[in-house]
Amino acid sequence: MKSARLVSILLLLQTRGRLTAAQLAEELEVSVRTIYRDVEALSAAGVPLYGDSGHAGGYQLLDGYRTRLTGLTTEEAEAVFLAGVPGPAAELGLGSVLAAAQLKVRAALPHELREHADRISGRFHLDAPGWYAEDDEAPYLPAVADAVWNSRVLHVRYRRWREPTDVERRLEPYGLVLKAGRWYVIAGPGPRTYRVDQILELAAPGEQFSRPEDFDLAAYWTAYQRDFHDRLHRGEAVVRLAPGVRLTGAAARAVEATGRTDANGWTRATLPIESIDHAHGEFLRLGADIEVLEPAELREHIARTVIALARTYT
Repeated sequence: MKSARLVSILLLLQTRGRLTAAQLAEELEVSVRTIYRDVEALSAAGVPLYGDSGHAGGYQLLDGYRTRLTGLTTEEAEAVFLAGVPGPAAELGLGSVLAAAQLKVRAALPHELREHADRISGRFHLDAPGWYAEDDEAPYLPAVADAVWNSRVLHVRYRRWREPTDVERRLEPYGLVLKAGRWYVIAGPGPRTYRVDQILELAAPGEQFSRPEDFDLAAYWTAYQRDFHDRLHRGEAVVRLAPGVRLTGAAARAVEATGRTDANGWTRATLPIESIDHAHGEFLRLGADIEVLEPAELREHIARTVIALARTYT
């Protein structure tokens, strides 16, 4: 897309300084002729860049062009990274600074790029929570976020699911994760994962901590989710699936690994399940397109539900 490439050219020149047409073409995987046309488009849009010929030549932005964005405050710069998620930004207490940052960035863009940015914001919207999920009250989220930004220790009273339910914890917050509308804080020592909405009391004494230099938040969360699902699926069920049934996630992988299709097109497979009750609800959604063979307890549970439903609707 041309407009996206124009933005890339601007960013490359701002971060690297002088670049030749050949260097830009190699970086963006286009022809040199395309770079020439893009540079002309940027110049026509009012971007102050110039080119020099010769061995040491190349394109360069005029000094001072980048100062059009130096009015950003630290908070606004942080908020720019949440520009695609205004709801979560507001929850973190960055709603107003996000709006200010977007105005400054938009004002700094050439006309063509500004129109492109407006089209994006008008056509894409992120709504993280599910349809039937109630909002989790997390009154301490801004304080937790502030501790993450500034590497400050937190002392919290936290509610967990097992006894004793209410515990005292000293947290060194490394990062925040938003998953399906719910906020989690990843904190040392450990590190471990805590739901922000389960923090009952919070105190920030001002103590600083050093975040491990090798800690990778994205890598940690990926490993955490994998471990969570491994612990979640502790049982198995043998089922028959009607032709054309498509499952997702771990169930789909299990069908691919263990599935055997008979002459009638039904597939017999062994699926991972969390519990009898959970599998009962999930399998009922498939209606007559699934038959549970094992375990007997699950098969009988579903049979009782089907009989009760038949009585209700006859």
